[in-house]
Amino acid sequence: MIIESFKIKAEGSGDNATLRTYIVDSSEYFEHSRRPMVFICPGGGYEFVSHKEGEPLALQFTAMGYHAAVLTYSVKPAVYPTQLMEIAQAWKIIRENADRWNVLTDKIIIMGGSAGGHLAASYGIFSGEDFICRSVGLTAQELRPAGMILCYPVISSGVYAHRGSFEALLGVPYGENKEMLEKMSLEKQVTENTPPAFIWHTFTDNVVPSENSMLFAMALKEKGVNCELHIFPDGGHGLALANEFTQDKGGYGIQRECVVWIELVKTWLGNKFGFGESL
Repeated sequence: MIIESFKIKAEGSGDNATLRTYIVDSSEYFEHSRRPMVFICPGGGYEFVSHKEGEPLALQFTAMGYHAAVLTYSVKPAVYPTQLMEIAQAWKIIRENADRWNVLTDKIIIMGGSAGGHLAASYGIFSGEDFICRSVGLTAQELRPAGMILCYPVISSGVYAHRGSFEALLGVPYGENKEMLEKMSLEKQVTENTPPAFIWHTFTDNVVPSENSMLFAMALKEKGVNCELHIFPDGGHGLALANEFTQDKGGYGIQRECVVWIELVKTWLGNKFGFGESL
């Protein structure tokens, strides 16, 4: 595996914004030298970037045969749209190195958990906006993800909002910027061009209510966008792999019935992008 790190600098970026890539080695013995990539935005309520939703997931996807990338994006006090601009900068780096890394640029899937899920879904919806395209000199099609993997995502700024995420993202107390809250309520922003999504959540999540995922799935269905949604009956928030590999020091994070999500997403990726199901 080839691991490289790149500093990311967009307007409003903090000092720690970094792209870290995990590239599966190429070999003449492999049938697939060029591979899709899973681009990961860890969660953290837009106040920090969770390690357990970064590298452990990247290693899981490389073990499945995918290239992976993890973005440590800017958090509070950085505000919207800094994080989207940072993804676009990272996306440009990946495209510029696609031949060297053997990345299938039409099969880059964006992924995120919790607030990182909000960021990933925001990028899936807004990546074609003119100001983002101009900032990196790429077209809307070049910046568009092929799909989205959303793990217990923050989605709605309405009744089921995780208010702290929106306060950190917008830099004002909740409710003060109603126009931006409306725009950041992603179930209201879905279009026919939104990428297909795999979404999972737990019914008993007491931090980000599972209604966030349900609302987004319903919005995707209304616009004719393909979606696979899994609501597991039990489990708290921020489970990552839901096993010992991403268990917190205090013992939190193991939910056996949720571990299957990684196999479900592997099947989804294989069916959707024609890669990985046989690995």
